[in-house]
Amino acid sequence: MNYSTLKKTVALSFASLMAVGAAKAQTSTTTTTSTTDSTASRSIGTAKVFGGRGQYKTFSLGINAGVLSPVVAIGGVHDYTDQNIELGYGVSARWQLAHSFGLQLDGHGGSVSGDNFSATNRYRDGMQDYDTRIWSATLSGVVNVATIDFIRRKNSVNFFVTGGAGMVWYHPTYHTANGAFGEYLNADGDKHYVKSLVIPVGAGVKFRLSDAVALNLGYTMNFTDDDNLDALKRGYPSRDKYSYGYGGLEFTLGGAGKPNLDWVNPVAMMYDELYDAALRQEVEALKGRVTNVENAVNDLKKDSDGDGVSDQFDKCPNTPAGTVVDGAGCPIKFPDTVATTGGAAAYSNIQFDFDSSVLRTSSYSVLDAVSADMRSNTSKTVTLNGYASSEGTAAHNMRLSKDRANSVKTYLVNSGVEARRVKVKGLGETNPIADNSTEEGRVQNRRVEFQQK
Repeated sequence: MNYSTLKKTVALSFASLMAVGAAKAQTSTTTTTSTTDSTASRSIGTAKVFGGRGQYKTFSLGINAGVLSPVVAIGGVHDYTDQNIELGYGVSARWQLAHSFGLQLDGHGGSVSGDNFSATNRYRDGMQDYDTRIWSATLSGVVNVATIDFIRRKNSVNFFVTGGAGMVWYHPTYHTANGAFGEYLNADGDKHYVKSLVIPVGAGVKFRLSDAVALNLGYTMNFTDDDNLDALKRGYPSRDKYSYGYGGLEFTLGGAGKPNLDWVNPVAMMYDELYDAALRQEVEALKGRVTNVENAVNDLKKDSDGDGVSDQFDKCPNTPAGTVVDGAGCPIKFPDTVATTGGAAAYSNIQFDFDSSVLRTSSYSVLDAVSADMRSNTSKTVTLNGYASSEGTAAHNMRLSKDRANSVKTYLVNSGVEARRVKVKGLGETNPIADNSTEEGRVQNRRVEFQQK
């Protein structure tokens, strides 16, 4: 193709695309101007932040045209001294899976050509020029990487990158050094199209002309998996490649009442959803329910007399400060001999059953008196000496005596005595206070003694 003619063709193509886009944009602008910004608000408002893809228009069809070249922007080897610019064209179908990602199926056609006219004698490696007809079909991921119009209710300009894979079919024709024409043919004389894997990688920018029409400008580098595209295999490993710079229109299909997922502004949509009147009413109602729950919890926690039992469960309200109460909030009554702080009865020995470290219920009154005394005298400490009778081995009795002392400590700590003020010792069957040869004596020896400091 004559280069001057090609330039005129491409320029005319772009002018046509822009003219169609401008007309669509003017129509869209006229419509939205008459309805003010509320139209945009309603359009976005029909979708919810977590409403799924079904609430948007997500399927698009596109057409494009541009220029094909046997070289790519990142450089690399071209088997000919000169590359030509040829016309390319294509169609696309895209499914937008999210605001930032979609899948696109592309079909492209055109020619890729080059020559050795700037080489000595206008040929190299026995070749003068080539012109290869190509057709390709690819599937790519399209990622919207940025927008420069995010402060508007609808985005208007998106930048994107693409990457995928597919197949390319091509038919090379060429002239040799002596000007002889050649081409790839099948055994029956028909044109032979070579088939190869192709990897397209590209980038571009998309302009919103209306909610259903966009103008795409992009550039794609296509890497093939063989070295036959230019009808010449060099003497070293290489892979042919070509690039496609294009402009095109994309038409999004779907009902007019649905917004286009491509142009949704998630920030504006979330703003609209948060300031929806119904939602605000629900939030206010929820606040009221939370307040009621908080008030109920505060009522449950309220303890007017400070005895540690909430008013809801306090059967003896208004007990004097410092009164030792039970779980119902009522004062615990101790016998006079026990209630005397520091009295001997308060620190009486705690007795245990045979081979047991479980506290008897009859010991609780003594332990409660000890707890009350220690909580009112915070400087006092106590050592719990555990003992056992002589039945069993000495090692077993040593463990048993320590378990008995720990049972007493656990009770005191659970009643409010600081653990650091209570020490335990297991003394086994030593220091009997009665005769171990009789059962009456052994009963007295199964004990825990209090040693105060």
